[in-house]
Amino acid sequence: MDWQGQKRAEMLMQVLLVASAVAAFLAGYVLADFQLMLLVYAGGVVLTALITVPDWPFFNRNPLKWLDAADAERHPRPQVSAGATAGGKKKSGKNK
Repeated sequence: MDWQGQKRAEMLMQVLLVASAVAAFLAGYVLADFQLMLLVYAGGVVLTALITVPDWPFFNRNPLKWLDAADAERHPRPQVSAGATAGGKKKSGKNK
């Protein structure tokens, strides 16, 4: 799954969960059945998982271009110094 596919999956997940929550609430309210409301919402969660979790082809429309092994050897990763990982600042405690 590429970066745009992850964004698409996240947006689709949010829309489907909100839609299933609204449908579940309306079904439960109209029929005055709390168990039906939970079942409708659980069905929406399962449907959402089936749509967004697998790596479907429409989530991979913009694949990343990776370097070949020969190119990777010619362009090594920059080394990060120890001071740069800590932000270059020391934490000082307050002594009273």
